[in-house]
Amino acid sequence: MTQATPDPHHPPASEPLGKRLMLLADFVHPFVYREGFPQGVPPVDAVLAAGDLPGYYLEFLATKMTVPVIYVHGNHENEFVTEGERRVPPRGVIAAHGRVVEEAGLRVAGWGGAPRYREKGHGQYTDTQARVGLAQLAWRARRGVDVLLTHAPPTGPHAGTDFAHRGCESITRFMTRRHPRLVVHGHIHEYEGKKVEYTDPVSGARVVNAYGYRLLDL
Repeated sequence: MTQATPDPHHPPASEPLGKRLMLLADFVHPFVYREGFPQGVPPVDAVLAAGDLPGYYLEFLATKMTVPVIYVHGNHENEFVTEGERRVPPRGVIAAHGRVVEEAGLRVAGWGGAPRYREKGHGQYTDTQARVGLAQLAWRARRGVDVLLTHAPPTGPHAGTDFAHRGCESITRFMTRRHPRLVVHGHIHEYEGKKVEYTDPVSGARVVNAYGYRLLDL
């Protein structure tokens, strides 16, 4: 019997990738935003920022870290920096929204923003926009993806109890179709009292709330 050739972009879940990631979301953490950073932090392979982080903070990370800083925007869309009368994207970092980014030996699919909870707000999307946008992202990720980086959580244990922080069904659908090894999201703050991570029973993905600052081995 001929054995199937392993897919280097999507190895078995039981096989560690040997990557260490820095995860950030929603909060300018004082341990990170300091003159001495990254002193006291072990080496990491990449930084994943899951939204609602100000542009000056992202640019700070880019100047302090020698590894890729990959981000998606949040529902507040405060990732821009002000230059005169213009708001421009932060420099030195990689915007992943709607894309599959290949950095540090990882394939990272990105989807920023949150399900719409009020009439206006550029960092929010309708159910139709999520369904179409994440279907397109799934097509771009057809070769497999290691990490899905989002702002809003999927449906399930990390979904918020209020309408503004509900889970996104289209994110869950992406997980079922593409089986990312890791899902990193923000949007759900510590006041929700939820576990930091869980394993999705359908896709097998490890789902992690990146609120604040944490390190993760993958």
